[in-house]
Amino acid sequence: MFGFFRKRRWQKPAEGLYLSLVAQSRQEQFYVGDGVPDTVDGRFDMICLHAFLVLRRLKAEQTPDAAELAQAVFDLMFQDMDRNLREMGVGDLSVGKHIKGMAKALYGRIAAYEEGVTVTEPGPLADALTRNLYRGTEPDPAQIDRMSSYVRAQAAALADQPIGELIAGKVSFRAR
Repeated sequence: MFGFFRKRRWQKPAEGLYLSLVAQSRQEQFYVGDGVPDTVDGRFDMICLHAFLVLRRLKAEQTPDAAELAQAVFDLMFQDMDRNLREMGVGDLSVGKHIKGMAKALYGRIAAYEEGVTVTEPGPLADALTRNLYRGTEPDPAQIDRMSSYVRAQAAALADQPIGELIAGKVSFRAR
């Protein structure tokens, strides 16, 4: 019973964080200037990238509140993915299978991006972005450089953002 109230406590802040990361991931610059494919997969990958940034910041706090909020954001993200799959006409019987694959993809991306942002050399992050955002197409090196710089700048900006703002459901992404 208490778990229900705990989940409700984080509903509004999770919605605020999730809606902000989705809005950030839909900026036209990513698809036009940076060459991320403007497809269902490309948009999913941009949402995963921004979810990684927010979840990473919450995880760094190492508090029960931050952990619960991170879980609420994750849960909301996959509720939204479930709803979107159904709206796209994916059958009820296969939605669960798709969600499981998407969660596995997110975990893989989180691991790759975490490795990429924690090292100073550009290779691991550039490789992870190329593999996940561009899915086999060879992006222009300038596009990868811009995306790598963007990810590092956002990670640094989020690290400086007060946790109280995130707990309140407010995340500020740096302007592009």
